[in-house]
Amino acid sequence: MTVLSAAVTGGRIDIAEETRLATPRGEAGAVVTFLGFCRDEGGRLAALELEHYPGMAEREIERILREAAERWPLLAARCVHRHGRVRPGEEIVFLACASTHRQAAFEAAEFVMDFMKTRAPFWKREHLIDGTVGEWVTAKDTDDHSASRWHRL
Repeated sequence: MTVLSAAVTGGRIDIAEETRLATPRGEAGAVVTFLGFCRDEGGRLAALELEHYPGMAEREIERILREAAERWPLLAARCVHRHGRVRPGEEIVFLACASTHRQAAFEAAEFVMDFMKTRAPFWKREHLIDGTVGEWVTAKDTDDHSASRWHRL
């Protein structure tokens, strides 16, 4: 049985604990983890403000995890995404995919992240170092391109 779980939190992500929760004892040959961080954008960014659609965000992440588990023989997958203000150097997203073999874990993790960027209902706004509030960050064509390759496989 594959264990899939998703969470959205306003606090920091306990990376060690999340990795432990996503690691099936005795079965996994590989656990691939991904950590996405807030960048300082060349020193101009004080924080990113991340908003989400509560309930819907978790359900969409779980749906993406289920889709990955249908494509690859995953034992477990866990995704935690932050909301609220995130400062440069802080984690935004944690993902772990466990499988008996590394290739499945790597591919599933890449798939999940590609679709998180295009499907999960999160919005980002920049808060600049000079105290001003920037615009909402728009989606990138490269994100859609990355996700589109999975339709061809």
